[in-house]
Amino acid sequence: MAPGSFRFEGFSLDVRDRQLRRDGATVELNGRYLDALALLVREQGRLVSKDRFLEEVWRGVPVTDEALTQCIKTLRRQLGDDAGRPRFIETVPKHGYRFIAPVELNDVEPRAHASPPATAAQAARTYSWPQFGLQGGAGMVGGGVAGVFIGLFYGFGAAPEPLQAGMGAASVLLVLVCLSVVLGLIAGGGVGFGIAAAGFAPGRPWLWSIAGGAFGGLLTGAFGKLIGLDAFNLLFGQSPGAITGAAEGALLGGALGLGAWLARCFPGPPRLTPSFAAGGLAGAAAGMIVPLLGGRLMGGSLDLLARRFPESRLSLDQIGAVFGETGLGPVSQIVTGGIEGLLFGGCVVGAMMLARRAITGSAPR
Repeated sequence: MAPGSFRFEGFSLDVRDRQLRRDGATVELNGRYLDALALLVREQGRLVSKDRFLEEVWRGVPVTDEALTQCIKTLRRQLGDDAGRPRFIETVPKHGYRFIAPVELNDVEPRAHASPPATAAQAARTYSWPQFGLQGGAGMVGGGVAGVFIGLFYGFGAAPEPLQAGMGAASVLLVLVCLSVVLGLIAGGGVGFGIAAAGFAPGRPWLWSIAGGAFGGLLTGAFGKLIGLDAFNLLFGQSPGAITGAAEGALLGGALGLGAWLARCFPGPPRLTPSFAAGGLAGAAAGMIVPLLGGRLMGGSLDLLARRFPESRLSLDQIGAVFGETGLGPVSQIVTGGIEGLLFGGCVVGAMMLARRAITGSAPR
């Protein structure tokens, strides 16, 4: 898009700085919607077809017509426009849209070293540290929420009748929930901030999202295993060995990065249900693959601990019995790994997409 800025009815659209202002105050728009508005304003008075929007704004990303419809609805809302009596964006049924407000073009002359046309990749330049912190923090919170459900799942599996079994079973449940929440916060923060960091990278968002999630998972998995093994050696003089570590964290984190990217491909603003589904399915797939490759997630690690310390109150034999296995066998670990991945991936990605929706200023649907 040509360099310069445009003015129309109290609004100022700065193409170089990628900002829309109204009477000096910034109007929040995500990068893609800002590209769509800039295209409309640049072609002021001329029809912009749906195909052109898909080619120049979405740039080959497969989306439905609903994505463009939602984009125009958001632009109208932020501009204070009315589809029935438009002042800015006019609908041309079955063809596209036209920007009808008078536009004043400032700074027409290009700079000596003007930037090339703005692309979706260049939107990363507008990505800020507060946005990074909000999305990463949301991933951490999502991990903590997932930890509650995972802890309850294993707590009741280890003590199926807590009320009848007395305080011993209740304490097992409480300890497992607290442990799962702490681990979920750490893992969710590592993966969440890794995925959020992809916003600073130019181009190929799917690749950077996967790489960021994998790197965050690798770091937290390696750190958690190191601290865990050292703690057991210090307290008990022995360690459980092959508990969850860097490899498992990297695989699960990369899967969540893919899920986060898929969640952003849904038309319209980010929504909780499809975001949870995208992250949950990706996480569940990774969670089932981990034991197939010889790794362990939380269930496998807990079972390993219970067998290394037989005098403990912890036992997951009840879960294994459901699948006809003694203890947490291969089938049990695959199923429980899928459940862990589903809950962790769904909660982390869902929370991050809700934070993304808050950043873009889109209204809930």
